[in-house]
Parts: sequence; C-alpha cells; structure tokens
Amino acid sequence: MATASTSTDAPDDANSDIAQLGYEAARDELASIVTRLESGGATLEDSMRLWERGEALAAHCESWLDGAQQRIAQMTDADTADGE
Repeated sequence: MATASTSTDAPDDANSDIAQLGYEAARDELASIVTRLESGGATLEDSMRLWERGEALAAHCESWLDGAQQRIAQMTDADTADGE
C-alpha cells in the first residue's frame, strides 16, 4: 500500500511568515484562500495546503482582534478611572 510522504513540520515552515503580517494583509490573504478553495480547481494536496494556511491566517487575525479588544478595554478602564 502506498502512503503519502508528508512532514508534520511542513505547514509550520510554510506559514512562518504569517506572524509578520498585519491584520488587513492576513485578512485579505485569508479571503483569497477561501475564494480559491470555493472555486474547487485545486488538487487535494493544494487544497490541504491552502486550508492549513487559512487556519493559520484565521488564528493570526483572531489574535490581532483579541489584542485590539484588550487595548480598547484598557483605554475604557483608564477613562473610567480618570472620570471618578
């Protein structure tokens, strides 16, 4: 029986640049990946790579949004404390 040779390190290596992306760039690339996956023209292997990158991009975007939410909460708390 033939098995596919895959490396568990490959997705991490291929996605190492994501940490350098700003929110908008990551969001735009994620939207592009979704469009490519929805078109159905990619091979199974390419689809898997796209899906893995999309998951990493989505997590990166969520991290950006979490950070923004924390900053807003801190500013709101500081404004409330100053007003008392």
